[in-house]
Amino acid sequence: MRRTRTDVRRAAAALVCLLTQFAVPAHAADAAFQQWLQGTWPQAQSLGVTRATFDAAIRGLEPDLSLPDLIVPGRPERAQPGQAEFVQTPGEYLKESTFDRLAAQGRKLAVEHRDTLARIERDFGVPGNIVLAIWGRETSYGGTRLAHDAIRVLATQAYTGRRKELFRSEFLAALKMLQDGTPRERMRSSWGGAMGLTQFLPTEFYKYAVDFDGDGRADIFNSVPDALASAAKQLAGKGWRAGQRWAYEVRAPQNADCSVGVPEVTLPVGEWLARGFQPAYGRKLSEAERAEQASLLQPEGAYGPAFLTPKNYFVIKEYNFSDLYVLFVGHLADRIGEGRPFETRWSKSEQLRTAQVERMQRTLAARGLYADKIDGKAGMKTRAALGAYQKANGLKLDCWPTPAVLEHMQR
Repeated sequence: MRRTRTDVRRAAAALVCLLTQFAVPAHAADAAFQQWLQGTWPQAQSLGVTRATFDAAIRGLEPDLSLPDLIVPGRPERAQPGQAEFVQTPGEYLKESTFDRLAAQGRKLAVEHRDTLARIERDFGVPGNIVLAIWGRETSYGGTRLAHDAIRVLATQAYTGRRKELFRSEFLAALKMLQDGTPRERMRSSWGGAMGLTQFLPTEFYKYAVDFDGDGRADIFNSVPDALASAAKQLAGKGWRAGQRWAYEVRAPQNADCSVGVPEVTLPVGEWLARGFQPAYGRKLSEAERAEQASLLQPEGAYGPAFLTPKNYFVIKEYNFSDLYVLFVGHLADRIGEGRPFETRWSKSEQLRTAQVERMQRTLAARGLYADKIDGKAGMKTRAALGAYQKANGLKLDCWPTPAVLEHMQR
């Protein structure tokens, strides 16, 4: 059937009418946002922010509704681009080509900043290669251009994000950073509001930022010594244990029970070895290392590498709550020092979509096997719960979420 221009115009008009049913008028959204901004003034004032600084910061400010993780009234919920740590498979996220490039650059920087890194380890107990690896992961050693204005990002997330209270505190702390002399143009951030060479939220800046180059101010934006020392102080503040490794790669035995791979199940490293786990590359562990308490981590379930994860693993995880992030940072630190890849290669597994993982989590929760957040992220606890489901239903035990297992749950 041939369509006339009139038909096309009518269809277009109907589409516009449909879309406007879900849209919040711009002037209404702006007015509500401005009202919300003004409502933050008393708290900002209590932090020492002057009215002049406050007014300058919010003048002409509009919410950035293109950011992920928002709940916008009147807008149909849509799939958001997630952080790579949570939507990519281990093989996609932990690429050898990336490690080769960043490790080579990291070795050069280790030489360039040798004295600073030695002083950081002496003062905070955190190895220089660890903070170099954080710098490499977060901003590619300062080479990544951060796309967002932190004030706008934090205001938007506090106004209509999924974690409003958290970001309200961060927004207020960012205003204090302006008051204390940080230029607005330096405060470029990720979509989550993290800033600087090693990516600090404003409250973390006030808790951990260090003036390590002795110029009288803590500068996480331009000073490598300050940024790296601040990262080390944060790790130390979260419980980093000096002289201990971040993790041990191991070869899992054929009968390994992947469903016990959760932080709550800990054994001495030596006990894991007695159960058949073998250190990668035939590494010999000292008595002190064998005595460390550690959990089992199998990021691809029964496939790919396995790791024994002591306290320092979970300290890095507090920097970014993702197993793949911790593996990236820890392995990059090893590669800067030793240069060896993972002994066991990652498989070519596929990752379920976020909505599919959410359905799986809800099913597992309904069966009493899962009690954590429904967030669509197939982390340690989701994989362990999946393993428990597989054991209870006589399925192959591999603790890896697949369409076949999801279909079995939904029958």
